[in-house]
Amino acid sequence: MKILVGMSGGVDSSVVAAMLKNQGHEVIGATMSIWNKDTKFSGNINADSCFSPHEEQDIDAAKQICDNLGIPYYVLDCSKRYQQMVLDNFKSEYKAGRTPNPCVMCNSYIKFSALPEEAKAQGIDFDKFATGHYAQIIFNEQNNRYAIKRGVDNTKDQSYFLYRLTQEQLSRVMMPLGGLIKKQVRELAVQYGLAVSDKPDSQDFYSGDINDILQNEPQIGNFVTQDGRILGQHQGIWNYTVGQRRGMGIAAERPLYVLGFNKDKNEVIVGFEEECERSGLIADNLCWSAIEGIDTPIECEAKIRSSQQPVAVKVTPFENKQIQVDFFTKQKAIAPGQSVVLYKDDIILGGGIITKSL
Repeated sequence: MKILVGMSGGVDSSVVAAMLKNQGHEVIGATMSIWNKDTKFSGNINADSCFSPHEEQDIDAAKQICDNLGIPYYVLDCSKRYQQMVLDNFKSEYKAGRTPNPCVMCNSYIKFSALPEEAKAQGIDFDKFATGHYAQIIFNEQNNRYAIKRGVDNTKDQSYFLYRLTQEQLSRVMMPLGGLIKKQVRELAVQYGLAVSDKPDSQDFYSGDINDILQNEPQIGNFVTQDGRILGQHQGIWNYTVGQRRGMGIAAERPLYVLGFNKDKNEVIVGFEEECERSGLIADNLCWSAIEGIDTPIECEAKIRSSQQPVAVKVTPFENKQIQVDFFTKQKAIAPGQSVVLYKDDIILGGGIITKSL
């Protein structure tokens, strides 16, 4: 089988390439170039972030791995679509007082869409597209649907970021590391003689100041309590996210947290930790995976952030193709713009974008 492997220059994708070649497949390596060279950035930008002016280092590392494995390697320019589908969304969401998740958008529109499409456009022939994600793809013959299952390594599971992959995308994707833990992957890297066996994992979407991307002029507004008391001033609501505790510079008897925003008044609403707790949320822009959708309430589990363990919820169809998610235990820092992902037996049922907390 001809398999295109998305190469990041890190240990995971390198092990995937070596593993598939050892299994007898015809492997082709490819890296997506997403850095816009016109981006004006300030301060020190770490090389271990996904969107980075140092992406040439990752490209060099991936090329060296492919050379050592004796497989062809390509760099595919996806920067324009990345700008349109990820960065422009990032800007508009923050300006609207929401907290976007660029990794979810990148996986849906760039890694699993733009990259393989650009490869095809350049005449690269392949049957499957493989990545180093820690997640598993399953197929249910009863309803003829693909779905994503959590990776066996709970500390590395990346299923949350992949919930928006379509049935068509899932039908042609391979994730060989989903059944392994990170320690096993690094051990395989040593066995394969890969120079990146001890390379640290990538951390953030962008390690610099997000204003490098937003390009916003300061917009003075007030920090206010839920009852309207003014506690101080801020430079722009986009500098804050729901649940944030640091960086406000407000003196109080106890630590204050960001509870939400009033975009029309340019206000950041703050309160104490217990005021962060919410019992539910509304989500739209739904994407269903293991099932086609719901028309009656169901009980399952949900995550509102990638690092969270799934928690018990009741999900009810809501007006205008939305869902209402009610938590059995109150949750902190439910942020509009982020994703809620629904699970049953570690399999993703679907998910959507949070519009408001309840």
